[in-house]
This record gives sequence, structure tokens and C-alpha cells, in this order.
Amino acid sequence: MKAILRPLVVLCALAVASAAERPNILFVAVDDLRPEFGAYGASYVHSPNLDRIAKAGITFNRSYCQQAVCSPTRSSLMTGTRPDTTKVWDLVTHFRDALPNVVTLGQHFKNNGYFVQGMGKIYHGGYDDPATWSVPWQRPNAPGYAIKENLVGETAALNAEPDAAPAAKKRGKKQPDGKTKAPTPRNSRGPAFEGADVPDDTFVDGKVATLAVSTLRDLSKKQEPFFLAVGFARPHLPFVAPKKYWDLYDPAKITLAPNSFRPKDAPDYAIVPGGELRAYRDIPEGHVPDDLARQLKHGYYAAISYMDAQLGRVLDELDRLDLRKNTIVILWGDHGWKLGEHDAWCKHTNCENDTNTALLLSVPGMKSAGAKTNGIVEFVDIYPTLAELAGLPLPAHLEGLSFKPLLENPTRPWKQAAFSQYPRPAGQTSGGQPLMGYAMRTERYRFVVWVGRNDHSKIDAIELYDHQTDPQENQNIAKRPENAALVAQLMTQWKAGWRGAQPLVPQ
Repeated sequence: MKAILRPLVVLCALAVASAAERPNILFVAVDDLRPEFGAYGASYVHSPNLDRIAKAGITFNRSYCQQAVCSPTRSSLMTGTRPDTTKVWDLVTHFRDALPNVVTLGQHFKNNGYFVQGMGKIYHGGYDDPATWSVPWQRPNAPGYAIKENLVGETAALNAEPDAAPAAKKRGKKQPDGKTKAPTPRNSRGPAFEGADVPDDTFVDGKVATLAVSTLRDLSKKQEPFFLAVGFARPHLPFVAPKKYWDLYDPAKITLAPNSFRPKDAPDYAIVPGGELRAYRDIPEGHVPDDLARQLKHGYYAAISYMDAQLGRVLDELDRLDLRKNTIVILWGDHGWKLGEHDAWCKHTNCENDTNTALLLSVPGMKSAGAKTNGIVEFVDIYPTLAELAGLPLPAHLEGLSFKPLLENPTRPWKQAAFSQYPRPAGQTSGGQPLMGYAMRTERYRFVVWVGRNDHSKIDAIELYDHQTDPQENQNIAKRPENAALVAQLMTQWKAGWRGAQPLVPQ
């Protein structure tokens, strides 16, 4: 047995195929979509079009992002590198600062004969990358809310993307710890949810779908294959969706998080309460009351269903144009999201709720259509996977591994671990020092080591959760004497990092 060692450059046999034979790529990004909808067993969420991709493809149960917040995860996915390589750990840094010459995923397809076009939220707001696209990226203008009284401040101006980079720059200059000097004040935005009786195209996702449909018609006439990136904003806050999507749910049947408490014996900074949510109107500091929590979950589900309907319009057009037979469809949620778990909301942590992601992939003619896999994959693996499926060479800079073998055999052994990270500025830590938490998710355990941002040899805290006995990660067992040998074993594996976690296969 030995670990797979990927050559610096791999040229697949398919690379000799003509442009006409190469598959198209429909690349769909969804903001703040956690793996809680029909394809993941949550039948109470109305998601027929997400489920439609899953039925024609494969659902990844154990997909993980590299950092659970918008810009770092998107930068990582699009470059095929990890946050410590992109140097993007915040919302106010562009990956080109550290990697001026990196070839992004879209750019790689463009350089290999594809027509590459993007719309909606692909990169984080304000941080587009022109080199990625064959034509300029587009984002339609749309209000953040339908009710005029709700259109306040930056939420309205930023097209329903309130954490976009221009606002971050306006709020304050970047500091060394990656935070802004003046975070968005509490209650400075509109309401956290809205359900007005308005048409779908009132909001940005409806307009993005319309643009995607018309773009597919244009692309169908081109000689070269296409890579079309479509980014949907919902279910990102605020949870705004037309009333008909709210009406799909009975509030009385919406259950609340079963673990609305912090993990026992974990460092205080491991879970932050969700300051992003508190920027919206009438959201209290501290515990969110049950009635409000149920409204928030209702809004989140309605926003998923609204986005799902827009996705359906794009898939319908793909079918109508008879493009589906030669188009790979991939859909990913940029990270997970907490809905009251650990008495917290939003993302911004290393916990399972935030790092475990939604990932669906459908390849024409795949034998495993409709399957689910428990193989561990990471978002840095998406770049090499799509390149290999399209018969393109793999650039030498990639820090992920193609999971194409999982498509052929979803039950085969795969990666031994996934790696994520999240920083904590000095103001949030008990010792007053900026930290970086590095998480390793194995088959059974989540292991997190908190070290100094500038000195990784200084360990501030360790977290260990046993998913066999504690799948909700409610009890940190790292300090228990009986687990000393296990902690030492996991520490050795953790130090070996992602390079040491490659799948083991027979020679």
C-alpha cells in the first residue's frame, strides 16, 4: 500500500479530444447553503431542483470547505489552493495580492479553449477576478427587499449582499489580524427576513436566473465548449424570498436546534455567537428566543426554496437546448451554516455545522447516478476534478486531489482527513493574542489545534470531538486523561497535514 502521489502535471488521455467533444461545465455556487435539503435526507425542505441534480449525479455527504466564510472559501476553491497559500483569511483581501500569477479554475478552462462566463456571486462581493473570464463578469441590479421601508443603509445599496467588500473597506481599514476597525453596528441593517407577495424576478437570484437562461441560448450557438458560472445569493442573510416560498412551510412543524448550548470544555472563542446576524434589525444580543429562532429557520428554508426555483429555470433551459447530454453540472454551497446549534448563528467557526458543505456533481453517462458517497473530499479538490473530467492538464500549483475515482466507485476508500481553519483576533481570545485554529476532520474525529497566528509552535488549546458518540460536537474530550494517547496520535496525523492524508490504494 502507498499514498497516491499526484505528479506536478498530469495530462489525461482525454486531452487529445477535440473542442467539440469536450464537456460543457455548468458551475453553480450557492451562498450559505448548508447540506440540509432533500438530497441530504431533509425531506421537509422543498428543493426539487437541487434533488434533481443529485438524482442525475452524486451527493457528497462529507465535503468540507477550507475556511467557513465567503471570500476565503471562494478564493480557495477557485485557485485550488488553501487559505495559508492564498493569504485570504478575511473579507478585505484579494488572492491576487499573494498569488498575482495564479491560474484560476475558470482561467485554466479559458486557456484551454473554453468560453468562460460568470454571473452572480462567484467571488466575494467587490473582489472579482477579470483574468478568470472570457467576457466581463455580470451581476444584475436588484433591491435587497421588496418592502420600501426595509431598504435601509448598505443592505439596499449592496444589492442584497451586505457583507460585500466595498462596504468592508468603507467601514474601516484592514488591520494585521484581518478585521476591520469599525465592524458593522448592531441593528444597522434592515430586517433579517421578509416574505412579500412579489414576483421571483424582484430579487437578484431571479434576475441572475434570467440572465443565465439567455446566456445559455447564446452559448449553445458557439463552436467552443463553455464554462458557465452562476452564483445565487440565497439563502444568505437577509432571508428574503417571495411569499409563495414561505407558504411551502408550516411554522408549527419547524423544529429548533437540539443543542442550543456551547460545547462543554471547549475554549470560549471556538464558537462565536453570530455577529453577522446581530447587524440586522431587532435581533437581540445573546440567546435568540424560540419564536424568533423559528421565524429565522422558516426564512432560511424559504430562501432555499426560492433559490431552488431559480436553479430549476436554468436546468430547464439546459434541457430545452439539448445541452444536458454533454454538460457537467456541479453545485456547491460555499460553506455550512448554524441555525441555532451551539446557541449560535451564521458561520465563522471550525465546527462541523460550518465546515461541512453541500456538494452535488452530475456527469453525463455516469454509472453512479443517484449515489451518495461518504468519501472525504475538500473544496480544493473541485479544481483538479473538473479539469480531469474535461481532459485538461493539471497545473502544478494545485493543493487538492481529483475525486474522479469516487464517481466511478462511490464506496471506495478515499482521503483520510479534510483540513479547515479559522482565525481569531486578539480581542476574541482569552490570552489576548491572535490565533489560528486548524481543524482536521477524520472518519471518526474532529481535531482542532489553536496556535499563535505568528508562532504555530505555541498551542493555546485543543479540541477533540468523537462523531461516533457525539455527532453534534457537544463535548470536547481533548483534556480527558484516558484520551491522551488518542490526542498524541491525532496530533501526529495533524502535523502531517493534507499531504499526509491522501488516499491509500494498492500498488
